[in-house]
Amino acid sequence: MAGARVPPPDRRPAAERDRFAGTRDAVQTGHQGEGHVSQFWRHFLQMLAVMIVGMIAAGALFIARVGLKTWDEVTTQYPTQSLVVMAAGMTIPMVAWMLYRGMGRKNAYEMAAVMIVPVIPFLCLVWFDVTKSAQCGAYCLSTVAAMLVLMRFRRKVYSKPM
Repeated sequence: MAGARVPPPDRRPAAERDRFAGTRDAVQTGHQGEGHVSQFWRHFLQMLAVMIVGMIAAGALFIARVGLKTWDEVTTQYPTQSLVVMAAGMTIPMVAWMLYRGMGRKNAYEMAAVMIVPVIPFLCLVWFDVTKSAQCGAYCLSTVAAMLVLMRFRRKVYSKPM
């Protein structure tokens, strides 16, 4: 038994040992890393970044196409079109990113529906003259909330590595 090596006893309190038991970090290092971001939140932040880039690009292209100077002018003069541009600008890059990362068509199309369905009430606000401009900020916030709800509902899918 001269070559047998016994690991040192774990001197952390029982509550801390139990909290990290069975986690990847517990197996690798014995404790949770300081800057650790879970797979779920990493995936959420990646999709949020893709959405933001898509919105900015789509908005810039639309502003250039209609020949106006600011997004406020566009949302007032072209409210329906600006909402549709925002919906497409968020959805198309997100679906492409999800397919590229191997999330599968079902998950990508489900997420696309979550991005598109919230635009309907905002379009109705414009069509029925409740508001004179597109409420793109509120629409974008509602899509982020809807995306988070879907991701929480399908937590197992969005928590595993891509």
